[in-house]
Amino acid sequence: MANFYTDNPALKFQLSHPLMEKIVKLRELNYADREKYDYAPVDFEDAIDSYDKVLEIIGEICAEIIAPNADEVDKVGPKIVNNEVIYARGTQENLEALRKAGLIGMSLPRQYGGLNFSMIPYVMAAEIVSRADAGFANIWGLQDCAETIHEFASDEIKNEFLPRFPKGATAAMDLTEPDAGSDLQAVQLKATPDPDGKTWRLNGVKRFITNGDADISLVLARSEEGTTDARGLSLFLYDRTSKAVTIRRIENKLGIKGSPTCELVFNNAPALLIGDRKMGLIKYVMSLMNSARLGVGAQSVGIAEAAYREALKYAYEREQFGKAIINYPAVYEMITWMKVRIDAMRALLYETTRFVDVYKAYNLVAEHRKLDTDERNEQKNYQKLADMYTPLLKLTASEYCNQIAYDALQVHGGTGFMKDFPIERIYRDARITSIYEGTSQLQVVAAIRGVTTGVYLKAMHDYEARPVMPEMEYLKTILMDMTKEYEEAVRWVEATNNAELLDFHARRLVEMAANIIMGYLLLIDAQQNNEFTKSAEIFITRAQAENKQKWVFIRNFDLKQMGNYKVFIP
Repeated sequence: MANFYTDNPALKFQLSHPLMEKIVKLRELNYADREKYDYAPVDFEDAIDSYDKVLEIIGEICAEIIAPNADEVDKVGPKIVNNEVIYARGTQENLEALRKAGLIGMSLPRQYGGLNFSMIPYVMAAEIVSRADAGFANIWGLQDCAETIHEFASDEIKNEFLPRFPKGATAAMDLTEPDAGSDLQAVQLKATPDPDGKTWRLNGVKRFITNGDADISLVLARSEEGTTDARGLSLFLYDRTSKAVTIRRIENKLGIKGSPTCELVFNNAPALLIGDRKMGLIKYVMSLMNSARLGVGAQSVGIAEAAYREALKYAYEREQFGKAIINYPAVYEMITWMKVRIDAMRALLYETTRFVDVYKAYNLVAEHRKLDTDERNEQKNYQKLADMYTPLLKLTASEYCNQIAYDALQVHGGTGFMKDFPIERIYRDARITSIYEGTSQLQVVAAIRGVTTGVYLKAMHDYEARPVMPEMEYLKTILMDMTKEYEEAVRWVEATNNAELLDFHARRLVEMAANIIMGYLLLIDAQQNNEFTKSAEIFITRAQAENKQKWVFIRNFDLKQMGNYKVFIP
């Protein structure tokens, strides 16, 4: 039987990372659950075996059910019936298969019906599901709402709502509004407290809500009268059983059509406060968005993997001028570069996930005992790395995903433009990844802090300190030279003391950093598995040329040229 986990050894490789033992031990609170639950692991090897077996089940469901349903779901999509969103038949079948397998909300603690899995297998599952059907990944992943409720809600709310997710409840984060897209501090949906001191009432409109009409929604609303900024916003939980939301419409989208995107009207809707007032955007949504961006990183890798495999299959089957097109350099270079970039973006995805895993595991430990000084410092360091790597991942993975899908369709030629092959749907699904959960431009705004604060540079030097095999020293030398070039570029821009110029060159500087970091990660992976050696060599040599081009542009850029880029602006 087909299996989207076992047919991709690059996934299982990530479970062998040296940091995994630390992550699992922290997550399992030194395996404390083994006395309470017969399915809880007794040690590290047992935990990894559980991860492997569950991922194999997910891989089979994705290959045998979700992927075959994807075309029909894309054509039919969801619809509104009596003010409720009804999923396509294939989507319902997908959800039921995963619910029966106990694979919804898998990262939740066992007391709520979850599997208490760390972020690594959860993100791996998200990649696999996205390869099968990117739109369905948005439904299965719960928009990371379950994790947010678990992390910030009261015990009363957690006990009431978290057990519903493993039973099949869906989730949505209701953030954006007609006049508040990327600028969430402009949110106006109003929250008014009830006299009972517990319930709030929500009134207003939300737009572009993924999984609108979900069973459980996290809603960003203005709780403080007279405010206009982020300090007046709080986060609330809305339960669909209240039936106090009108669905105006399901948007007719370019891609991910199985995932309903809705405009919602809240009509005095009852809701519960999550955490503290005024911290909705500043703390809770920022955490939620970071988790969602990690999810889009996984989604991007999954879509790219699907596109690459479609291109490779077609290139072997399609003959022109007497031979399969895979034999032409113009084609095999494209396909090879797809595979190399997937290896690079996947390396960045799981490095970022490990950082998130460690600091979130320490958060869990801190609920049971006080962290010592070394643990607190380690937690802060990993959280800093997670905060800086997340926008780097979201930017890089989504842009690579779009380019890989574009090239995969190009390999298909005119056939790819028709709806007869999966690549047409995959190409449309890819486009959203660089837009939602923060556009690529906003990711640059977040990631440039990793440049100016030296976080990326320190990471490069930490990678540089690791030993490599003698036959790979030349690749390390290239990366060291690229790092020096990157330092020079950063110094040159910062020396101008011109904020607008820094913003202008921000994407170039961030992409230079990403190329070096991914180059090091591939080189490190190649030390453990020679399957990554060619990818490391190809990626690093091409990244060297790309970075040099960016540095030449930056170095030769005259401040007076800034005006040239404004000449066409009315």
